[in-house]
Amino acid sequence: MNFAEAADGAEIAWASEGEGEPMLLIAGQATAMDGWGPTADLLSRYYRVIRFDHRGIGRSGKGEAERYTTRLLAEDAAAVLDAAGVDLAHVYGHSMGGRVGQWLAIDYPQKVRTLILAATSGGRSPGAGMQPDRAALDALVSGDMSRLEPLFFDADWVRSNPAATHTFFNSHASAWAKVRHFKASREHDAWRYLSSIQSPTLILHGIEDALTPLPNALLLREHIPRSVLVRVPGAGHGLHLDHPETVEWIRQFIAGKSRSSG
Repeated sequence: MNFAEAADGAEIAWASEGEGEPMLLIAGQATAMDGWGPTADLLSRYYRVIRFDHRGIGRSGKGEAERYTTRLLAEDAAAVLDAAGVDLAHVYGHSMGGRVGQWLAIDYPQKVRTLILAATSGGRSPGAGMQPDRAALDALVSGDMSRLEPLFFDADWVRSNPAATHTFFNSHASAWAKVRHFKASREHDAWRYLSSIQSPTLILHGIEDALTPLPNALLLREHIPRSVLVRVPGAGHGLHLDHPETVEWIRQFIAGKSRSSG
């Protein structure tokens, strides 16, 4: 385990596995790096995968309360890249991690080679169908695995992957940190800045995602120049884990962008 020092002195725990071009994985709200589980294992066959625990989560320090915004969490991510000796990386963010990834691409464009956004949004919007329904939001706030599993994963995948499911939903986090992560994610608003993203961007979104409904992805596609949207049939909010075919799509996207820029 390694530690990066954030701007406020908080220690951010990170780990690296695999070889090849660096890929930074940014987890969702109140989810530790271990939650990437089998997806990180798959990706590490092809890339140097770098994962980290957000501040207040897992083995990272909690730091200052006012630094729990998606934009400042992106500063933590940049500190991890610096600590790992990485100047340029592919960045893959899930849910709130995708919100953090947007700011990383906006504020640190020189660090982001490609951007992969899964099950995420540019922030609050008055647009129709953008917000989760009340039942889904209540389940998220409850933290009850039995209520959350159907929103995230296919039932067959859960039965076949009990350890990965348990790890994903049981990251070490205090109530203090969970509240601040939830607030950071809900208050995210990057819509007016997304047009400045220059990194080739792949948007992955489950058609059945009740926590971040599909219209969010459609609007991301409109706002981020030359981005590519892949709608994943039958997928919910946890498509980064229960749809491993997305790893091959990511590889193809990255390879295609490498060829086009070579």
